[in-house]
Formats: sequence, structure tokens, C-alpha cells
Amino acid sequence: MKFINIGFGNMVSAGRIVAIAGPDSAPIKRLVQDAKDDNRVIDVSCGRRTRAVIITDSEHVILSAIQAETITNRLIGADAADDEDETEE
Repeated sequence: MKFINIGFGNMVSAGRIVAIAGPDSAPIKRLVQDAKDDNRVIDVSCGRRTRAVIITDSEHVILSAIQAETITNRLIGADAADDEDETEE
């Protein structure tokens, strides 16, 4: 099980991530508001501006102050490390 750093020492399981999006579009804003209404939002932005919205397979919505591209690159890097580990065995 790989964990991805989503900022300020917070981690999320890479296998649970369904989507990573920017917070600026109207559909994402509606999704975040609906999740807030249902108490499914986890805000790990530490009071900073939200720059990425992470959607998990358990329908939780995680708000992060780290750019979506940065989180995606970390996720891709974790997958590449997994592939290297499998080829070494």
C-alpha cells in the first residue's frame, strides 16, 4: 500500500484515489458543497487556498493546498517505483 503526501504531513492511500481535480470549475464546486452538506469533506489545506480536490472511492472529498499537477506527479512517481520493485523480483 502506497501513500501519497498531499501537503503538510498529510497522506492519502494511492489505491483509494479516483480523481484529482482543480477546484475552480462549477461542477467541482457543486461536488465539494454537496460533500460538505453530507459531512464527507476532509480539509487538509491548513487554512490556505484550496488548489486540488481529491475524490476517493469511499466518496470522501479531500481539499488540499498542493497543486493538482504536483499530487498527480507524486502519484505517477509512486506507480513507477512500484513497477521498478516488481521487475527487480
